[in-house]
Amino acid sequence: MNAIELLKTDHRTVRKMLDELADTTERAAKSRGQLLGRIARELRAHGAIEEQIFYPALQESARKEGDKDVLRQVAEAYEEHRAAVQLVLADLEATDAASIQFSGRAKVLKDLVEHHADEEEKEMFKGAKRLLDKAELAALGEEMAALKERELARSGPVKGTAKAPGALAGKSSAKTSASSASAAARAPRRRGEAQVAGGT
Repeated sequence: MNAIELLKTDHRTVRKMLDELADTTERAAKSRGQLLGRIARELRAHGAIEEQIFYPALQESARKEGDKDVLRQVAEAYEEHRAAVQLVLADLEATDAASIQFSGRAKVLKDLVEHHADEEEKEMFKGAKRLLDKAELAALGEEMAALKERELARSGPVKGTAKAPGALAGKSSAKTSASSASAAARAPRRRGEAQVAGGT
């Protein structure tokens, strides 16, 4: 599979998962968290193979050929990665999966990813086919596939990444229980101290 075919396959995979996430409701908090975990894992691995291998190779060829359009497309793609992954995805992972805010942020992430994928497929990949020959695209594809495998292995098994509903309340309850237990443990000592003081 060459570089472009690999990236298009990734796009289809992530698009499908984002569609599934968009169809979920606030009641499916656990499913949302698990699905978001898969999406986050795929997006970060996809971003790594583009930013570390595909974009630099394309930039180098575009500079040699003086192709400013492709250079602009790559520069925009880096910024789109930052917006989608470092900002929106990170916010979504910290959002209560049972909230309306989660639904809104999931929609924004879906829109950003789809826009990014469409621009790459309709514009950037055409430039890549023009600037990189079949052998170069095939070699890049092998390198990218190997890096993606390493990135996915490094990220470990998929886990739910969205904040579980009531997580903050649970933390608050735990702190309250701990405080109560601490107070109860101190109470006998204080009564003992009072008795000693009263007897002297």
